[in-house]
Order: sequence, then structure tokens, then C-alpha cells
Amino acid sequence: MLVSPGEILQKAFEEGRLVGAFNTGNMEMTMGILRAAEELDKPILLQIAEKRLGHSPLHLMAPLMVEAARRARIPVAVQLDHGEDSAVVRQALDYGFTGIMFDGSALSLDENIARSEQVRAMGAQWLETEIGVLAGSEGGPEAEALHSDPGQAEQFALACGCDCLAVSIGNAHGHYKGKPKLNFGILEEIHRRLPELPLVLHGGTGIPREDLHRAAKLGICKVNIATASFDALYRAKNQDTADYFALSEAMVQSVYENTLKQLDWFAA
Repeated sequence: MLVSPGEILQKAFEEGRLVGAFNTGNMEMTMGILRAAEELDKPILLQIAEKRLGHSPLHLMAPLMVEAARRARIPVAVQLDHGEDSAVVRQALDYGFTGIMFDGSALSLDENIARSEQVRAMGAQWLETEIGVLAGSEGGPEAEALHSDPGQAEQFALACGCDCLAVSIGNAHGHYKGKPKLNFGILEEIHRRLPELPLVLHGGTGIPREDLHRAAKLGICKVNIATASFDALYRAKNQDTADYFALSEAMVQSVYENTLKQLDWFAA
């Protein structure tokens, strides 16, 4: 069932629950993610990041993702992750994506506000934005962390009118170097200033379960998972046979098992 992210996230936010937002890059990942979500009867977001489109072209992935969501037995929102290029945002909307995550975190505050407003004007019914910069890489160059400033977060969110806000509090893209150290003081202050706004934690792979549930009490309702799924897909290559169909099913099964684990971590 294809739905807006808001139909999934708003209720989760009000109830203090976590929702998994899983990035995909091919058919097998998509099948494994949805198989697990359907088995556990958990609504999810299915996403693809703009920087991954060189390997997973949008004109091939978008129809697959949208149709998979339509046929799913659970609510599934389909979202562009870390969209930056207006042409890509337009394509995602034209293909039927129900959410857009616009990433203007590398821009000045005023530019981030202006570009976010432009994405909304393009027809994004659900708009996720980001303030602060995460360390690590989302398929591009490595970035240095810049934690979200609570005052700027409040100014930005109120000015651009986003539906949810991704924050940088020590979370990172890719693999963590050591145990993640989330700055809950920053998160608590952002939530205090924006008590009605759902917050998002990118870089969910590797964050301890207890930290995720502590974050849920401070406004986080959406957690992005990408690295763990790609790692699971890669592990499936160790097959004793050259049979493509066996490899394909192994990839589905590996991502399915990882998604089950992640969804279990999100459960209270």
C-alpha cells in the first residue's frame, strides 16, 4: 500500500515509536526489505539516495520501488533520500515518490531555507530537510561532522515549513569508527524548541538499541538504515555455485534477515 510518509511518521511521533527508513539499490534489496516488513506487519519507508543513482538509475529503480510499495500488504512510503538536484527531485515526484528528503545542509542557512521552499513549491507533499552535517559518506566524499545548532534548527524549520527535520548529533553515514556517541543534550534542546516536529536520525546502522529508544523519547521517529543493508547484500556473494538465481535469492534472504533485526531493534 503506497502512502505518504506522514501517514506513517506522524502517528509514530505522537506515540514515541521508531519507524525504519530503509535505503535500497536493486530489486533484491527491495524484495528483502519488504518481505521482512510484511512478515512483522511494520509500516516502513523505502528510500534511494541521489548519490547512489549512478549505480542504480532512477528511471529503473523508481518504477520498481513505487510498484513494490503499491503491492505491499503494509503501508510503505517511497522517498528520495538526500536529494540535492532539482531535476532529480522533479523526476522522483513525477515517478510517484510520496516523500522528498532535500539535503541543503552544506548550504548557508538562508540558502537552505530558500532551496527547501523551492522543493515544496515543486509539489513535495511531505518534505524532510536537514540542519547540520553528518560525518561519513552517503555515496560521495567524506564529510566532517557539524552538529546541529538548536537555535538555527528552530529558525530553519519554522522558516521553511518542513514536515520533519534530520539532525546531526554525533550520528554518521557509513560505518562508525568506534561506538557512536550521540549528543542527547542537543537533541533534547531541539525537541524542546520544536515539540510538534518529528525528528529524523540518519546513519542508524551501528547505533545501540538503548540510544535509539532514548532518542525516540526526544522526538526522533524515523531512523535511516542503508549501510547495514548494503553490507548484508555484499555478504550474500559467498556462494558455492555460479547459479545466478541462487545468488539472487541469497541476496534477498540476507537483506531480509538484516531488516528483521533492524525492525526488532526499533520495537519498544
